[in-house]
Amino acid sequence: MKFMVFVRANTYSEAGEPPPPKLMAVIGKLAEEGFKNGTLVSTGGLLPSSQGARLRLSNAKINVTDGPFAEAKELVGGWAIIQAKSREEAVEQVKAFMKVHTDVMGPSWEMECELRGMAEPPRGTS
Repeated sequence: MKFMVFVRANTYSEAGEPPPPKLMAVIGKLAEEGFKNGTLVSTGGLLPSSQGARLRLSNAKINVTDGPFAEAKELVGGWAIIQAKSREEAVEQVKAFMKVHTDVMGPSWEMECELRGMAEPPRGTS
């Protein structure tokens, strides 16, 4: 089963600051292992919301709001698609990802991820 992991933005990502090189090296190693063993399908980071837009459809009208958006903790800063046999196994994979942040950034580091199962088309359809 595939799962989407949303990594919440923080003040650093919203400022356009890249993660520290040491953290990126550890995450890179974790990602390499995940790609090799088939538990990591795809990953990506997002640019700050100041470079984005929100589109809203209401009453048959589409409104576009340019970023930045308030409340960085409600924004997605990055994502991953992972493969796991169960939700519990997926939770363990996300915990391992979050743990490397604490290992590198220290015990006071805070972050939030959201894990969601992905709907897949029935077999035999594309």
